[in-house]
Amino acid sequence: LAICEVGFREGKSSLDSQTATTLKDEQNRMDPTAAILGALASGADASIADSFAFAGSNGLDHNAVVGASKSLQGDAYVSLSELSTQFYVLGKEAEDIVKNGSQEIRVLGALIEAGDEGLTIPELQEKVGKDVSKIGMGNCMKLKWAKKDKASGKLIATAGSDTQDGVKEQLSALQNAPEGDNANVLDDKTLKDLKRRKLVSLITRKSYKITRGAEYAPQRVKKAADLTKEMLDSGKWKETTFKEYNFQTLGESVGGGYLHPLLKVRAEFRKILLEMGFSEMPTNKWVESSFWNFDTLFQPQSHPARDAHDTFFIKEPASTVSIPEEYYDRVKTMHEEGGSGSIGYRCVFKREEATKNLLRTHTTAVSSQMLYKLANQPGGFKPAKYFSIDRVFRNESMDATHLCEFHQVEGLVADYNLSLGDLIGTIETFFRKIGITQLRFKPAFNPYTEPSMEVFGYHPDLKKWTEIGNSGMFRPEMLAPMGLPENVRVIAWGLSLERPTMIKYRIDNIRNLFGHKVDLAMTRNAPICRFDDVEIETNEEEKVPVA
Repeated sequence: LAICEVGFREGKSSLDSQTATTLKDEQNRMDPTAAILGALASGADASIADSFAFAGSNGLDHNAVVGASKSLQGDAYVSLSELSTQFYVLGKEAEDIVKNGSQEIRVLGALIEAGDEGLTIPELQEKVGKDVSKIGMGNCMKLKWAKKDKASGKLIATAGSDTQDGVKEQLSALQNAPEGDNANVLDDKTLKDLKRRKLVSLITRKSYKITRGAEYAPQRVKKAADLTKEMLDSGKWKETTFKEYNFQTLGESVGGGYLHPLLKVRAEFRKILLEMGFSEMPTNKWVESSFWNFDTLFQPQSHPARDAHDTFFIKEPASTVSIPEEYYDRVKTMHEEGGSGSIGYRCVFKREEATKNLLRTHTTAVSSQMLYKLANQPGGFKPAKYFSIDRVFRNESMDATHLCEFHQVEGLVADYNLSLGDLIGTIETFFRKIGITQLRFKPAFNPYTEPSMEVFGYHPDLKKWTEIGNSGMFRPEMLAPMGLPENVRVIAWGLSLERPTMIKYRIDNIRNLFGHKVDLAMTRNAPICRFDDVEIETNEEEKVPVA
């Protein structure tokens, strides 16, 4: 019994040792790093001849082996030498040929079976299939395995049943060659013909020869990247291996922000307007009352634009609490009774309608406030030129050219005895500075300007006239309640920021320019915006501008 017990213990110990070895080998097979270091442990000259073959023999993914090898190379555990192997792989059509024969052999077989009577093309297609017939018939005629009878138009075999299927033999030779070592099985001409028929394709496989590095060890010890407080407190830093620090390297460059194309065009417009002597209006308040947005502009309270279908009204707070009372009374009187040669709208002016809060539908709401301040400033009225470029909101159906929010560019000049000619001259100067010289003006209607004009510019890419802005002179009914002198006139014009930006950057859908569908790469790669001031040539004899 004692002998049996000793024998049992020795047998159990041997089994435990074998099990541990098996588990270790299995773990190495699952862990590419351990498998690589283990393969190099046999001696100083140990190496892995090819990482691809090594991965296959150990049941590992080759990409995982390459990744682990490069990681080990970074810590000098191993050295890598790149290997390049070229070989041919068969496509689906080639695999079908190896199995069933080439298309020309199958066509030849069908023609031999038909005998001297031959087959018409539809009959041949019915026997071998349309795809096989199309390829095989042409190759049979080219190899002179078949001919076409002039009288009947049928195809007749001219080769015998002992004809060798060369294509099948060539593809079989490639398929049966050792894996990854079939590039030299066939001559170059044969391979070129097979590639031309798209039966095979050349693959280049990258792999590595792996040898021991300067810091090789059978087991990898992960180096610490940071010295922590815990290491200092415990003294563990004395035993810890740290990664080498390169104090000469620069940190990764920090990607800064990029200006959106709209902001680039806005900056250019702003620079042009400042050069023309305009001052920028404060337009950072998007919520306005109906009083400033509509009423002060002499827009009737029954106007369709004030409907919820066209304007976004604010739910909370729904009404404003601050309106200049004296100015409110004068605006109300102008609407109900008229003045300055006008009979007004003969309507009941409602305070609850005037105090409604909304998202401004145009920056002219700010223009009216600036003109009111200009008329009532200490020292009285002084001529001024204002501009603004900011966001406005309208309840519109969205499509390729319309959004519910967009940017409006607006300019105005307030001075004594201005005329329509001053307005046209100012507009022409601005558009010339952004490279548009061919302009046309068309009479239009706006509730708060008279006369009013739409501005059209010639689009060289579209080769047609396109509306690019709106303009006019503010009506006396709008200016008189503000307290401006009777001989003061205000000329104004406006355009969207999106349309010239889309033209400048060749964007055909506004949703690709502004909104949640914008491609951030487009913002990053958009070139700078520059508008060239176009000089107007003049006829020296008549002094007539020539565009």
